Amino acid sequence: MFQSAYNRLRQATPGLLWFLAAVACLGVVSGVFETTFNNYLSDTFNITASQRGMLELPREMPGFLTALLAGMLFFMAETHVGALCALTTMVGMLVLGLGGTAWHGMMIGMLGWSIGTHVSMPINRSIAMQLARKNATGRRLGQVGAVGVAATIGGCFIVWIGMKYLHLDYSAVFICGAVAALLAIPAFLAVPKHAAQLTRPKLVVRRRYWLYYALCFLFGARKQVFITFGPWVLVRIFHQPAYIFAQLWIVSALVGIFFQPLLGNLIDRIGERTILMIDALVLVVITFAYGHLHPGSELARFAILTCYVIDQISFAVGMARDTYMSKIAEQPDHIAPTLSLGISINHAVSMSLPWLGGWVWDTYGYRMVFVGAGFVAVLTLIFASMVKAPLQRPQGEVEVVEPPEPPEW
Repeated sequence: MFQSAYNRLRQATPGLLWFLAAVACLGVVSGVFETTFNNYLSDTFNITASQRGMLELPREMPGFLTALLAGMLFFMAETHVGALCALTTMVGMLVLGLGGTAWHGMMIGMLGWSIGTHVSMPINRSIAMQLARKNATGRRLGQVGAVGVAATIGGCFIVWIGMKYLHLDYSAVFICGAVAALLAIPAFLAVPKHAAQLTRPKLVVRRRYWLYYALCFLFGARKQVFITFGPWVLVRIFHQPAYIFAQLWIVSALVGIFFQPLLGNLIDRIGERTILMIDALVLVVITFAYGHLHPGSELARFAILTCYVIDQISFAVGMARDTYMSKIAEQPDHIAPTLSLGISINHAVSMSLPWLGGWVWDTYGYRMVFVGAGFVAVLTLIFASMVKAPLQRPQGEVEVVEPPEPPEW
């Protein structure tokens, strides 16, 4: 399998290879930040669950403003926007590394990371779909996603080996992430402009896309529970250290390397509706486990860690929403701004939900947080059942722009 992947990479266009290099660099940053941030907050500032929830308001604000921020950059090629995002991410990680022991330093660094990361999400997906063959957008997103996930292993090893064996502190680890983000900047700039939409509408809102908006709204609720309170269960209830999160991310990444391309192919073969419904059913099981597993036994610890890995892997199902959007788009230049709007919608929920979740945790216990998450999972299942998208894009419909001499990979 690895020989086959190597041969395909050799056949890929230089533009695709540069884009994959940029995605890989940002994947390393993700591996560093995501595995340390909750422990960093707990160890450095000793905050409560309510305070942790309230902190999501500023952290998720850039995600809410993604459509606006991306729209303000409508005059720039998406590859150049990607480079700007990498620069912003680098600055955020550098501030966390140099001044993260102070509350204001943490806030500034967190916002820098958040702006760069959130704006790059729809931009990277749009570039990936521009680099896809006709009726193979799911496959391309899966392949690009697998590269990003594989690269997080590097970031996870930095945390695991650095903190457990080399006794690095959070500052040193964050600076390593800043270096990785720096390397992504020239990689983005090297991607040819034909791989990006050169002009885009500032903002697109269409009634035709209402179900996509609804799915993004529900994903915002689902995402925030597991980004904020899922890890907080492991930190505060099961008392897991930072390097354990690094190990979990490595496991998730290793599985994701194989899972994401498979998922992309399944989306192209059996459609978005089936994939999204299966994901919702899995989420129901995970919410039940988070709310009912009790600390104290090794079996419960293993089960909760397994749920964390499964949840991490299932975030890849988001590509099904993106391919659904690409299939129902009225025009090709609607895709990037609508993906940005989708991120803004899910972050509108992400900004408002954490304070409520933190209050519920402190007032009624953490289990009630996941009862609410289970209700969201059921709603997601209902709306996912309404998805109707062709398995293959009909002739005459909107097609993803192909670069000259597209690669076989």
